Amino acid sequence: MTATAAPAAEERSAPPLTTGTARAAGLLAGVVLLVVAVLLSLAVGALPVSPAQVISAFTDYAGTDAHVAVRELRLPRTLIGIAVGAALGVAGTVIQGVTRNPLADPGILGIEAGAAFAVVTAIYVLGVTTVTGYAWFALLGAGVAAVAVYALGASGRAAASPVTLALAGAAVAALLTALTSALALLDSGTLDAFRFWVVGSLAGRDLGMLAGAEPFLLVGVLLALSSTRALNALALGEDVARSLGQRVALSRALAALAVICCAGGAVAVAGPIGFVGLVVPHAARALVGPDYRWIVPYSLLMGPILLLVADVLGRVLVSPGELQVGIVMAVIGAPVFIWLVRRGKLVQL
Repeated sequence: MTATAAPAAEERSAPPLTTGTARAAGLLAGVVLLVVAVLLSLAVGALPVSPAQVISAFTDYAGTDAHVAVRELRLPRTLIGIAVGAALGVAGTVIQGVTRNPLADPGILGIEAGAAFAVVTAIYVLGVTTVTGYAWFALLGAGVAAVAVYALGASGRAAASPVTLALAGAAVAALLTALTSALALLDSGTLDAFRFWVVGSLAGRDLGMLAGAEPFLLVGVLLALSSTRALNALALGEDVARSLGQRVALSRALAALAVICCAGGAVAVAGPIGFVGLVVPHAARALVGPDYRWIVPYSLLMGPILLLVADVLGRVLVSPGELQVGIVMAVIGAPVFIWLVRRGKLVQL
């Protein structure tokens, strides 16, 4: 994955948070919003639970239906939502920065589809059943898909552009999704495992699954946080980045590894959930401007807030049933993607 320079950058209005103090206060506000989203995730569902019951489930556990629902069912779901949302938000931010492509997202560029295909192949061919095993294959699939998308988007005389990368990602994702479905249909056991997470869901997962992917998610997030200065330099162009002492190839490789770890680990746990990595970076950039030293931490908070709220909406909209969070995010993210294209934001970040 390398940078694609568009002819000119569009004029942007100044972000509302321009000083360090205001941005730090914004991060604190994000923490408060995340706490609210966590409480909603623990309280809302087929069995409504009051905030007082949520708190007493941890401070004075009595084994009631409400306490069991909070601790046994909703707590693992919420913690997984926090981890997956943070990973996808950071992955989207980094991939937009390293490709300088405002339409980049692990789902749109086929990275999540590559991870899903690799996992299903591992289930079908090797009988892999553990999340740790899923994670390794998801990382491999995500990396191969990323290389394939860039190679396809950059083929021809012109350099890769946001449009060609998005189209290449759509083509690769469609192909891999079809192959994934074909493999799943060849074997009932593979189909059962595949159906468990293909729609992208936080339901039915346990903390053991999160523990299996946690090292990959942690490595990805740490690499992303350590890449913020390099992303700022890359945003100025390769020549300027080199003059500032950046080793461009190494910086891009580390950033790409961060994306692969975050996206692959997230897919291994929750299945492919699209558009989190598209929506979150644009929201963070609108608040704090183009400085990745702030965009990445904001994305780290905004990703889980968005995912948890989408998960809660899925429980509310069709109660007493529920929509999986992957479906809700598609409903939210698809209009944002169309809006970005129609608004003409196909420019260098």
